[in-house]
Formats: sequence, structure tokens, C-alpha cells
Amino acid sequence: MKLVCMKDLLNHAAQTVQKAISSKNTMPILSGIYLSANSDENKLELQATDYEMGISCTIDADVEIPGQIVLSGRYFQELVKRLPGEMVEISSSQEDHTIKIVAGLSQFNLLSLPAEEFPVLQPMTQASAASRSINWITVKDNVLKELIRKTTFACAAEESRPIFTGALLETTTQDIRMIATNTHRLAMKKYFCQENQEIAEASDQNQLSPACQIIIPSKVLNELARLLTSELPVDVNICWEKSKVSFSFENVYFEARLIEGQYPDYNRVIPHEFTTTSTINTSQFLDAVERVSLMAKDGEYNVIKFQFQPDEIVITSNNPDIGKAYESIPVSINGNELTIAFNAKYVIDILKNIGSTELEFSLNTPLSPASIKPVQDENYTYVITPVRTS
Repeated sequence: MKLVCMKDLLNHAAQTVQKAISSKNTMPILSGIYLSANSDENKLELQATDYEMGISCTIDADVEIPGQIVLSGRYFQELVKRLPGEMVEISSSQEDHTIKIVAGLSQFNLLSLPAEEFPVLQPMTQASAASRSINWITVKDNVLKELIRKTTFACAAEESRPIFTGALLETTTQDIRMIATNTHRLAMKKYFCQENQEIAEASDQNQLSPACQIIIPSKVLNELARLLTSELPVDVNICWEKSKVSFSFENVYFEARLIEGQYPDYNRVIPHEFTTTSTINTSQFLDAVERVSLMAKDGEYNVIKFQFQPDEIVITSNNPDIGKAYESIPVSINGNELTIAFNAKYVIDILKNIGSTELEFSLNTPLSPASIKPVQDENYTYVITPVRTS
């Protein structure tokens, strides 16, 4: 292998794929970054995988001699980040299995790993959909990033019930939506747009049902969101089969294992009518909740109470070892007065992600689920279960 490429492009590609490098030492080859140089297209592809997820990034390069190599992911990406100059030359020696990297007046020789042992990614594409029974849809990256940001924080952190550590991606011919829950709270974001006609078109072309229901690990979605950095909206092609899903956009291909199982019927836990509804300034409410939660009891629940009274909400917490907190904020309330308690973290999380200057806090009884959503936005719903207090 012998090639020359721009350092900035190589650094971007290395930083992109390194997120999929295995942190475990079970298979040394998975700790490496796979480089494949193509002289016909003058492209250099970098790959990394830990079998749970894999990332590929392709950049332009002047390829004199094609080939494949695997380098230590840890050292390669750190080295590339610190190389001087604008151009990098990479060449391999078959005699001693070393790779020479030259940039400016700097030269480094790295030992390589056997490229034939690397589990090279086999991309799922729209072109292979018919032959491999692959489903696919296309959405804009800003839409997908918004779906992720508004929901994945509600996923479960513990692995005892794996299905709740992922978010459900669901599509119909009318909309695309993402749902996340840890059984104590639920976040759902829908998106309706003209481009979603592509969902129906894609399904018709492949003679598939337009409905999609796949469970994607929240870790995967959060990593994906960090890769969606385009300043202008770009298409993201989402392909999936029984056990894995892939996302292709610009020069990046990202695939991951799906969580298998049946996601619960989330519609059953979303209340549709309420006896009390209040309109609240989001930032004012967030500040008050964060202050009062400082005094909340340490431990799993961090309980704070909300007293919905005419024209105000009184927020209180009580920790026998620290002290008490009391704060009231003016609000507009329609309906019955009531007192209800919640895990403070679950309230703070939605207030930080709601993306609206005002919100609607809707309730029924002190022990039934409540709803928090942006004012005048029916496409985002957050349901939170109260905490029983003595």
C-alpha cells in the first residue's frame, strides 16, 4: 500500500471510526483500525468494529499502490491528530509488517496487524435491498438528530431489561417517530414532513410493508447523533434486517446490532384526557426545580413535591439530614388543585430537552401518570409516573 491524503481528512475519518473500536481485549484485531486503499477510485476507507457496532468512513486519497492494513486504533488516531503539515503519506512494507507514516519532517513506523483477520463490514444498501430482504427508508439528518435528542434520555440505564435500554424507531406512511421508556417515564417524538413520502415509495419499490418497528440501543443512537454534524440537511439512508440496522450519510456508514424482542404498546400508557393543566415558563420552572432538588433526599428517587394551586405551583423537598426547600412560581392553571411527587431527575431531564419557552404540565390524580409537552406541539409527548409518598 502506498498513498497520500490530506491530514485533516484522515484525522476526521480516524476520529469518526474510533468510536467503534473495541475496549475489550478478547480479540486484539478489534482494537485496530482497518485501512483499505482503492487505486481505481482513489479512495481510502477506514473501518472499526466491536461486533456491536461498526463505522466506516471514506475519504479522497492519491493511491499509488492499493492494499489493506490494520493499525492499532489507539495509537493511529492519536498520532494522526498530532501530525504536522497538511499532507500525510502512508506506505507499507511486507517484509517486516510495518507501516511508515510521513508528514512534514515527521516519520513514524507502526507495527500492523493481519488485515485478513479483520471482520470487514459488508454494507447494507438500497441496491441490495431486494436480494437480501433489507428494508430501507430515507430521512433528513436534522430530523433524525432531533428524534434522538428528544427521546433517548428516557431509556433505561441498567441492563436487567435490555429492551428498555433502546429506543423504538417506528414509521408509517404518515410519520416517523421514536419512543423511549424505562417504565417510569416515556418520551415520544413524531415528525411529519413531505419527504416522508419517500418512506412509502421505498416500501412500494421493495414490495414491503411501509411500517417499521425496530429497537435500537440508546448508546448507538447517541453515537450516531454525534456524527450528524452537517451544517445543511443531508439524507440519511436507514437500512435494516432481522438483527442489525445501518445508517449511511455523506461519506459515513454506521451499522449496529438491534435489540430483539417485542416493544410494549406505548399508546396504552399515554393519557388522553386530564383534569388539571398548567402552562409554565420552561426556564423559570427548570431553575426552581433544580434549586429545590438540591435538598431532595439522597438515593434512587430524589423526590420533590409539586402543589398545584390557583395561579402558582409550590415546589418542596425535605431531607432530614440536610434541610428543607420551598419555592413557588406563578403559572396559569385550569382544573383541580392537587399535590403530586416526582423523581426530580425525571422532571429536570425533560425540561432540559423540551426545546420550548413554555410547556403544558397536565395531570389527573396524585397517583396517575402526568404529561409534559411543549405548548402548541402535539408531536412531542413526555409521560412521567408519580412517586407514592406517605
